[in-house]
Amino acid sequence: RAAIKWALANKRKNINLVHKGNIMKYTEGAFKDWGYALAKREFRNDVVTERETWILGNREQKPNLSAEDNGKMIDPGFDMMSPSQQNDIKKEVEEALRLWPTHGDGKWKSKLLLKDSIADVTLQFVLIRPRDYDVLATLNLNGDYLSDALAAQVGGIGIAPGANINYDSGHAIFEATHGTAPKYADLDKVNPGSVILSGEMMFRYMGWKEAADLIVEGLEGAIGHKTVTYDFERLMSGAKLVSCSGFGDAIIANM
Repeated sequence: RAAIKWALANKRKNINLVHKGNIMKYTEGAFKDWGYALAKREFRNDVVTERETWILGNREQKPNLSAEDNGKMIDPGFDMMSPSQQNDIKKEVEEALRLWPTHGDGKWKSKLLLKDSIADVTLQFVLIRPRDYDVLATLNLNGDYLSDALAAQVGGIGIAPGANINYDSGHAIFEATHGTAPKYADLDKVNPGSVILSGEMMFRYMGWKEAADLIVEGLEGAIGHKTVTYDFERLMSGAKLVSCSGFGDAIIANM
């Protein structure tokens, strides 16, 4: 629910339910099923599932297509299924087609797309096809793996912010995703980006969007000019190495 509300409020294009339901059917598989059920129950006019887009798209291309033929198009193994399985597919098609007044004739293209993927496949594709993903909703363990893998895509956890938000009560805590790293204390060395961007998320959550935008502008400017701390400097050619406080000054200068 929180992921869908956030995606709708921030005009995101899709949500992916990441799970290992192929082998953990009663836990992670149930998470996937609950996600779809909640989306259809509470956000029906705003969301469309991936399979519903196939069904509606088939109908748009072939208006006289029967439910059975539509089912064969979305499930190529339809003819090898048992009669009860085939009936389930036809019911799914009929249910999707009842959305025609609100989702048909291409209206589904403007809806929030809800889909799911297996965790191990997702861990591969978020690295090689990151543009295919927008919002990820998953359980704690998969989320931990995914967040660190994605942080590596942008330079590591030194720049990855974190938030713990209760969307029911409104309470929220924003913090860096990395640990305290006591060995770096008093060295004025480490990247402060994770803490700073956590603050940016806090400002945005509070409605202070101008302040949040300034932080992003300053951070992008500093990195764009290759004025960075040691963790980024070793990954960039021609970069200027600065201290933790020096990076903070560069952010302010680029606001």
